Amino acid sequence: MSGLRVWSGHILLTGVVGVAFVAAACGGDEVKPPVTPQKAAADAGPPPAPTADNTATVPVEHAEVVGNAKKDYDDGFKAWAAGDLVAAKKAFTSAVQDDSGSAPAHYALGAVIERLGNANAAQQEYKAAFSAKSDFDAAIGAYALSLANNGRLGEADSFLTDRHQRAPASAPIETLLAEVKSLEKDSGTAQQLAQDALRLNPDYKPAMVTIARDHFRAGRGELARYALQAILDGFGDSSPPRDKDNAEAHLLRGLIEKQAGQRAAALADFEAARANRPDMVDALIQVGVMKLEAGNVIQSLPLLEAAVRYAPNAPLAHLNLGDAYRLGGRAADARKEFDTALSLDSTLAVAHYDIGLLYLFSPRIPGTNASDQVATAIKELNTYKSMRGARATAGDDIDELLSRATAKQAELKVVVPPPTPSPPPAAAPSGSAASAGSAPKPTASAPAATTAAGTASAASAAKPPASGIQRADPYK
Repeated sequence: MSGLRVWSGHILLTGVVGVAFVAAACGGDEVKPPVTPQKAAADAGPPPAPTADNTATVPVEHAEVVGNAKKDYDDGFKAWAAGDLVAAKKAFTSAVQDDSGSAPAHYALGAVIERLGNANAAQQEYKAAFSAKSDFDAAIGAYALSLANNGRLGEADSFLTDRHQRAPASAPIETLLAEVKSLEKDSGTAQQLAQDALRLNPDYKPAMVTIARDHFRAGRGELARYALQAILDGFGDSSPPRDKDNAEAHLLRGLIEKQAGQRAAALADFEAARANRPDMVDALIQVGVMKLEAGNVIQSLPLLEAAVRYAPNAPLAHLNLGDAYRLGGRAADARKEFDTALSLDSTLAVAHYDIGLLYLFSPRIPGTNASDQVATAIKELNTYKSMRGARATAGDDIDELLSRATAKQAELKVVVPPPTPSPPPAAAPSGSAASAGSAPKPTASAPAATTAAGTASAASAAKPPASGIQRADPYK
């Protein structure tokens, strides 16, 4: 998996490997079941989503693209910057057709194709790039990390080991191999390789980030923080920050801070990552989710919509955008995003939870009557509960939600029969009290009508109070 960025006249490769996790959005006092780190890492794995595990940022000179290919290549980057991956693919394809030997054009096309969900085709473009230019480290890294992120860690290891033997003095190759070793849970070798890369190039920032990321993967949070401080803040005048704007480092530190409950610091780091890498999907989602948690749907929407543009095949991007639409009252749009998330990952249990919330608390779902709406809520919530199994977490409110839905369903089934009309009075003899205008006696139907009205009143009084799960109007 790889991403592109235009920065200081270079293309940047960011290989994605699973560490980051983004739970489905929640806000106010709504309690949402978390996505486990292991599950979310897999969700972040599809090609489109650059995550906290970006590694081996390798510059590629734009100057290498010349002739007729240059205009198409530049057009591709303009489309990329706007989040239009389809137009970017078209332009980069034209660039490759104009100059089939252009390594940067093949690399750029591969990165876009991978985000659009075709890892095999992307890998072919990466291979074309480093076949055209044998020392094209960006394409070598993109190919290896694409293998790793698609369940082929052994192949990625073998490929990079061979490259390392061919180029033992390449800091980028050593760093990439360190990243794969870390994914294989060989932390000792990963740390040694990253340190070796720094001995080759003491200023090679990607190796520094890999060291921090491996510490994080291995559960050594304090060591990860220390390494990130050296990159982002430094240790005083004698040891200034090595790369204070490093987006990958900011994102990783934000994840550590968020796990520790340091939300303000985490948000600042996520914002810094997003500012330096507008295409970094994890940063977009993290900031969007935190805005949503604060009840600010308006600010969260453009962030989560951008995440989906840059990651059209990432289930968590669609899941969180669906939650924003749900809380913004856009029921049809929310259901579409939840369905897309499930089509990309049918094991995403929390999507069923979200659909249950949508149907339980939305005033009205287009094309659904009240009875069917609550029935759908119960079905989806039960699906979530079944998929979740016995692994209830702190604050899990699924049983409360099901109780509310069942009560609402029972209330909808209370039908008040219309009053039985009284039979017309028999004709009274002339001069009787009835003909004189006296009131008729009560009919037998009157008590029944009174009873039905009382039943309806009781049902209304038994209606559950407003749920604490429903948030206050985010627009107020």
